[in-house]
Amino acid sequence: MRPVREVSSRPLQIDKIVRTGRKTLALVVDSQGRLVVRAPLRLPRADIVEFVNRQADWIRSRQDRVLAMRREAVPKRFVDGECFLYLGKSYPLRIVTRAAQPLLLGQSFELDRAARPQARSVFEDWYRRQARQVIIGLVARHPNASAGLKSIRITSARTRFGSCSSLATLSFPWRLVMAPLEVVDYVVVHELVHLSVKNHSRAFWLRVESLLPDYRVRRDWLRANGHRLRLD
Repeated sequence: MRPVREVSSRPLQIDKIVRTGRKTLALVVDSQGRLVVRAPLRLPRADIVEFVNRQADWIRSRQDRVLAMRREAVPKRFVDGECFLYLGKSYPLRIVTRAAQPLLLGQSFELDRAARPQARSVFEDWYRRQARQVIIGLVARHPNASAGLKSIRITSARTRFGSCSSLATLSFPWRLVMAPLEVVDYVVVHELVHLSVKNHSRAFWLRVESLLPDYRVRRDWLRANGHRLRLD
């Protein structure tokens, strides 16, 4: 897409516009540093460009942060001694022979040597199973907030840690369970509240706070460490 009007030394570029039935504009800088704008269906592009230009400082700051995080991130090699996160704790990996399952977790992660060529998919499958179990358990902790919930999906999303569809389906990426349990709980509560409050208004955050008085601490952890919740 064409560059947005330059407002400082570095031009801004809208990489993608996602139009839905929403009433407000939202900006997302994805894990690649790309700018995604979520916009109402009939909002003119000129209005979108004007909004992006007004938020130029925030966008550039966020892009700089994301790109710095990407430089720090090192793809997993799935070798002995390498550490992997689960519920906020770091576990070393051991490559073993003839394990009962391709991947087990005890005091360490144990990966069967025969499964190592498919190590990434083996880890992802393991995280997916854990994510569904953990998240369903957390939803059950908040019965009043989960009224109307239709289903839960575990996804491969790379740029969001949760979403709530118009059909009352909540979606969470498998990598979320790398975070501490209280942080996972914050994301779950965030999306549960969206079942009844569709925006991020003051009413929304008051509802979140009524369920998790320390939600800001949990949210701040995710903002600071979310880039670490990955295998590549």
